[in-house]
Amino acid sequence: MLRQADALAGDLRERTGPFDERVRTLLPARWAAVDTVSIVGDGDSYHAACAVRMAFASLAGVDCRPVNALRFVEYGHPVDRPGENPGADGHQPRNELTLAVSASGRTPLVVRSAERARAGGAHAIAVTGTPDSPVARAADDTLLVTLPDTERSPGVRTYQASVLGLLLIAIRLGVLRGRLTGREAEALRGELTALAGPVEATAGAARSRCPGIAERIADAAVLSVLGSGPSHGTALFAAAKVIETSGVFAAGQDLEEWCHVERFARPPGTPVIVVAAPGRTYGHAAEVAARAAALGRRVITVAPEDDPGVTRHGWAALPVTGRVREEFSPLLYHVFAAPLSCHLAQHLGRAPFLADLPRPTPTTPRHRGETP
Repeated sequence: MLRQADALAGDLRERTGPFDERVRTLLPARWAAVDTVSIVGDGDSYHAACAVRMAFASLAGVDCRPVNALRFVEYGHPVDRPGENPGADGHQPRNELTLAVSASGRTPLVVRSAERARAGGAHAIAVTGTPDSPVARAADDTLLVTLPDTERSPGVRTYQASVLGLLLIAIRLGVLRGRLTGREAEALRGELTALAGPVEATAGAARSRCPGIAERIADAAVLSVLGSGPSHGTALFAAAKVIETSGVFAAGQDLEEWCHVERFARPPGTPVIVVAAPGRTYGHAAEVAARAAALGRRVITVAPEDDPGVTRHGWAALPVTGRVREEFSPLLYHVFAAPLSCHLAQHLGRAPFLADLPRPTPTTPRHRGETP
């Protein structure tokens, strides 16, 4: 995981251009009519969908709907909603694009989502790192977000690749729909590539601070990661890395929802990580950090290194280097998750995905549906 964190900056420098070339090939001028984008995924892929929703709304001007795959398949697709008037071919008339996201390309329900979208009259594009995978075969087209030299590990580089690919699609749709000029779009792509420097510096700071922070929170049975807007996707992703890597239960939550529910949870010293990227809810993040600190929470802030608005309320800080527009902030503000999760697992003596636990034997009951 630490090697993955170190590779993030290089991936941004080297993959933004090739990914964008593929996006331009996939989305010709006829996609100017798209007005609705559903982004479907599970796990990290769903978290990536949540992280880019603002970019699709503000840069492309489309109604963007992040949906987990089960909900999309069983409840969420418009063709299944009662009371709607289908077109002459039995499909609901609309200009919908469905992005089915799966780094491995093998997530069964994401594959079914692509099939479901096409059956409902939408165009489905697979966003995957695996060519000729089941999701690629199920979709109409494929955006390959492939990475070199991948290793078996909780996904970090693959998450960034998915977010980057989706952001480039949002920029392309913005051009096609007349929301962005060609020059504005090129400047935005330049911003994405230029984030490599801040990502590298932020990863370095996290590498130095995370061992001490992990040791100080290793006694906690549970922790919360909070963020709103694009940072809600970041919070979900960071919580997932903590769980997958260290086995510590972590919950990603919206800032305001935490205030309404989880702030009443015991014990009072539970760690709370506040992801505070500059943008619409930065002030609210500062208020929540202050409230959490007043309750006795061990508040860990993920905020700009030169802005004390949030960090002054923190028990510990993970500084973020550089400035970034809110739409692109998930590429920079997730960087802490891998080193913090890794060092927490190391301190606890645990392996990712419960690999340090003994495998079930015939006398050990298995979870229903688990294969031997």
